[in-house]
Amino acid sequence: MPARLLYTLIWCITLPAVLIRLVWRSRRQPAYLEHLAERFGYGTPLNRPLLWVHAVSVGETRAAAGLIRQLLQRYPTHHILLTHMTPTGRATGAELFAREPRVQQRYLPYDLPWAVATFLSRTRPALGLIMETELWPNLFAACACAKVPLILANARLSARSARGYQRIRPLATPALASLKAVGAQSPDDLRRLADLGARDVRLTGNVKFDARAPADQHELGERFRERMGGRPVLLAASTREGEEALILAAFADQAPPEVILALVPRHPQRFDEVAQLARERALTVQRRSDDRPLGPDTRVWLGDSMGEMFAYYHAADVALIGGSWLPLGGQNLIEACAVGCPVVTGPHTFNFAQVTIEACDRGAAWRAGNVAAGVAEALEILADRPRRQAMGQAGIEFVKAHQGATERTLALIAPYLATAAPNRD
Repeated sequence: MPARLLYTLIWCITLPAVLIRLVWRSRRQPAYLEHLAERFGYGTPLNRPLLWVHAVSVGETRAAAGLIRQLLQRYPTHHILLTHMTPTGRATGAELFAREPRVQQRYLPYDLPWAVATFLSRTRPALGLIMETELWPNLFAACACAKVPLILANARLSARSARGYQRIRPLATPALASLKAVGAQSPDDLRRLADLGARDVRLTGNVKFDARAPADQHELGERFRERMGGRPVLLAASTREGEEALILAAFADQAPPEVILALVPRHPQRFDEVAQLARERALTVQRRSDDRPLGPDTRVWLGDSMGEMFAYYHAADVALIGGSWLPLGGQNLIEACAVGCPVVTGPHTFNFAQVTIEACDRGAAWRAGNVAAGVAEALEILADRPRRQAMGQAGIEFVKAHQGATERTLALIAPYLATAAPNRD
């Protein structure tokens, strides 16, 4: 049986479980049940020239923002269709492009042949850009049949993910081979993608290095600092489930009483849960949403907001990077470096392996073996002003040295837009 047919049968068999999981997740995030028809390709037909950008969730959406703004500027006759898989990704896109009427949003349909065919027939994009590494065999095949040029942009493929795709090579290789081009983040990503069967793979770099903190985020970061009353701030950024308890325990054991832990969970549905974890450690908690100065006995400031990570980094003296303390692959540390915030990361950074290695080599980041060692190192950096300043400056220079990926990605796209089939009713 051909691999894609077997894959489709598995999708059909497991679809009821997928829908049950959607309902289950909606208990915490009701938005999972909104726009449900879009999950099957339906939605208002878009009868206008479209460039389609897929950004699965929050990180990919933020990474794509600069690229989307450049596309809007360079192709004024086209609108942008921005698709997601998660409500938080969609909310981030809505926030970033609230004042841009040429950006439309939808959920990407499930990878069922009839769903992706319906999606393409109702949108008819002139070009598709898939951010980072999302492989959808039926979608990719449908784009090839519909003559929609599809490009993998800002692509990354960790060694772990490459091993996983090798196990399903009969499915992954045809999907990658159907792409018109691939823009890889690093030489290692380029090599792994080419080994799996991708064609025309070029080194374009990481567009996240081109992200600029908006002026209002700097101003908000300054207001955050004022609320701290001059106290030193240790930021735990984009933490994941299981990490907060470890960080809170290490902070309670090691940190002097004047140090504030600014704790920003990655997923908003966990804000209340994380606040309770802090209280269980007898740590006084205030929330960012309270919008008031910190009390003298406050030890934990809970970042219960979305879209303000640049402001949190701007307000912090040193940052612990979430997702890296348990085997979750780590989170993006580029935003911290861009605003000169020293970084301490954990051992698990396979999703950002090359970036983390280079940041550590340049002196912008420090890797610790576990949470207790990470908090101890962060507190040492916090107490050492010259070292803190040197790490911050190294981070700024590290980011500047890697900028330009957006321009290289636009150059990769341009030939396919020039030859793309026109978008007609």
